[in-house]
Amino acid sequence: MIDDNRPTENSQSDEKSEQHSSDTRGERDARTDGGRIVPGLLPGADGQPLSDVTVLELGHIIAGPFCSMLLADLGAEVIKVEHPERGDAVRDSSPIGNSSFNYVNRNKLSITVDLKSEAGNAVFRDLVGEADVVVENFAAGTADRLGVGYDDLSRSNDSLVYCSIKGFNPGPYEKFPALDPVAEALSGVMSVTGHPGTPPARSGTSLSDMAASLYGALTILAAIRQRDATGEGQHITVPLFESTVALMGYWLAYTQAYDDVPEPMGASHPGWAPYDVFRTEDDRWVFIGPSSEKQWLRFCEALDVDLHTDERFETLPDRLENREELGERVQSICDTYTATDLVERLQAASVPVAPVNDTSDVAADPHLEATDALAEVRATEGDGDRIRTPRFPAHTTGFDRVESTDPPALGEDTDAVLAAFGYDSERIERLREDGIV
Repeated sequence: MIDDNRPTENSQSDEKSEQHSSDTRGERDARTDGGRIVPGLLPGADGQPLSDVTVLELGHIIAGPFCSMLLADLGAEVIKVEHPERGDAVRDSSPIGNSSFNYVNRNKLSITVDLKSEAGNAVFRDLVGEADVVVENFAAGTADRLGVGYDDLSRSNDSLVYCSIKGFNPGPYEKFPALDPVAEALSGVMSVTGHPGTPPARSGTSLSDMAASLYGALTILAAIRQRDATGEGQHITVPLFESTVALMGYWLAYTQAYDDVPEPMGASHPGWAPYDVFRTEDDRWVFIGPSSEKQWLRFCEALDVDLHTDERFETLPDRLENREELGERVQSICDTYTATDLVERLQAASVPVAPVNDTSDVAADPHLEATDALAEVRATEGDGDRIRTPRFPAHTTGFDRVESTDPPALGEDTDAVLAAFGYDSERIERLREDGIV
């Protein structure tokens, strides 16, 4: 824990950082490589919308790192700041932890700084003096206890955009510990996930973490635009809970308007039928969901069946009323097709359909290959040296996507980053000997 009554030399460091910030911001336009503080270590940022933005990430696991990765994908220079010994909590932790790290930490530099030490705190403030954005997802209150909260850092850089990703917005829940499943449970997501009669289920990915990260990145972009107009920084708080509630918006509207609480629905939908997954002859699952009368007729024609002439299934209200019988009939039809044949027939008829892919199928998906949707990066652990992870999915005519770099080794870029901030080799070595970096 950092003592709020810091010694005089630390106060002098603050003053030096403030002066350093003022001097270097005036030089930012003259920097090469798109305005990067540390040129040459990340993909060239020419033409990228955030090429002149430097982000310091105090992130771990998913939420903070995913948010800053999105900014890196738009050209920002992201410097991941980690503890010299432990690093990000999921580094070398488990197969799933390693895989999480490999995905959300592309296009970043890694430096190590012990924020619990006064010397490390001073080093970090030097970085803050030239940075545009800080992203952190520490537990509530941790950043302030370390002396790296917004109130502390804004004194070193009053134009800083500071984003805190927390479990909850300030209020009754704000001090409660929060994980992705906590937000999914409180938000109602678990209540509609899974199947009727089974226990509530979380989603199969870190839905709440990533929802908060996306809202965080979006709000950071808005704050940068406002900062560019006013010169003033700001503190953003992005909560897992409220962000996940936002994803449940139409179900909340439904419950209040119709006085009905939705139940778990598996892969089905209460407003359409047939609309579900069905098992095929070769023991695979396929989702089928005709969602208009035209699609329903095309479904029957493509599979050469006359269900549409049965008065129980003629109209959508009829099909909803006889959903169970319809599901049984559709399943009996799917029993006679392989997944490939079924999907090809319905795709040709423009009926919504898809095989239920597992992750090995997705990694080899021909459409993702054709659209260059996956980037190859170094695997920190596991059987293979290289793995393929998703790239930024959006395309635009305004700029090219950033080429993905490998996730950094712990502290891989410490010397280069500190040198760019004016630290000579002797000073860096002393910091390393003292365990500060």
